[in-house]
Amino acid sequence: MIRNPPLPVVCALIEREGCVLLARRPAHKHPALKWEFPGGKVDRGETAEAALVREIKEELGCDITIERPLPRYRHTYDRTTIEMIPFVCRLSTGSPEPHPIEHSAVVWVPPEKLSGFDLAAADLPVARAYLQPDADST
Repeated sequence: MIRNPPLPVVCALIEREGCVLLARRPAHKHPALKWEFPGGKVDRGETAEAALVREIKEELGCDITIERPLPRYRHTYDRTTIEMIPFVCRLSTGSPEPHPIEHSAVVWVPPEKLSGFDLAAADLPVARAYLQPDADST
């Protein structure tokens, strides 16, 4: 069986005033109405960082500055495996406020409250790595 290489996907954990931004997927997109760290696919020839800046501008209408990467990992859906490439970010100076262009809602959440949100399966390891940075550094 020939397997396709994993599809590179980026996501942003945008921090502000002790909170992190979550975006809710719309009802017509899988996984419907789940919360996620916003981001998207990396285009051919594009760096992960450039893809993240582009995706956040398209999805939330704001500008970000990337602070640091989190560990990458793979997640398999029914027929596709992605390589999730997460980054901790902040809003750039002078950026407009994030608003849901491709999502149904956005919310700022204290990190300790992330477990109270119905996160998409691919975002669960990202949340764990964010909350326990030393656990994945081995």
